[in-house]
Amino acid sequence: MAGLPLSIVIPVLNEGAQLTSCLQCLQGLRQAEAELIVVDGGSMDDSVERATAQADLVISSPRGRSLQMNAGAAKARGDYLLFLHSDTRLPVGFSSHWLSDNVWGFFPVKLSGDRWAFRVIERAMSCRARISGIGTGDQTLFLRRDIFDQIGGFAAIPLMEDVEICCRLKTLCPPRVLSSPVETSARRWRQRGIVNTVLQMWWLRLAFFLGVSPARLARWYYSE
Repeated sequence: MAGLPLSIVIPVLNEGAQLTSCLQCLQGLRQAEAELIVVDGGSMDDSVERATAQADLVISSPRGRSLQMNAGAAKARGDYLLFLHSDTRLPVGFSSHWLSDNVWGFFPVKLSGDRWAFRVIERAMSCRARISGIGTGDQTLFLRRDIFDQIGGFAAIPLMEDVEICCRLKTLCPPRVLSSPVETSARRWRQRGIVNTVLQMWWLRLAFFLGVSPARLARWYYSE
């Protein structure tokens, strides 16, 4: 399909019902202006079966978000690529027109749930991203397809691929941070604890910028 405005790439691993909900929310975009590409990293549940009826393309790749997102991008036909986590929801009324004339960028974030601490975290995350020009995967990165190809896509690293690609994109131009937030699940914050998660995220970023290898960071992060 020539001239397709947008490809939405969703990397998954054992997402099940969460993936179904995500894809249901995207069907309006799918019918109007976007293709949905689900990239499975070896799920042991029924994620692939759930995706098949609601996505334009379901493919498999080696496990790892960077590898899965690169695999999805390789199959994408859209002028823009948008990388969406299955536990994140785009703003109501979102359209590919929001991305027009932007080279790359991301969204502010809203955490699901009513706890006041989540509101503080949201503001801190959005402020940090605007100042640093570096977004995270939860903030839903988007960029022009030609720019993605120009920079060689995501680095094949097991963690911090979102930060790493933003650092490279910043050398081309500053990001566009859209005004409406995506809403992402607060399950990580609930499972690991708010204070522990905040400290963990800051430590990971600091260690990455100090030169600790993503492989070492991933071993530490996933052993928690």
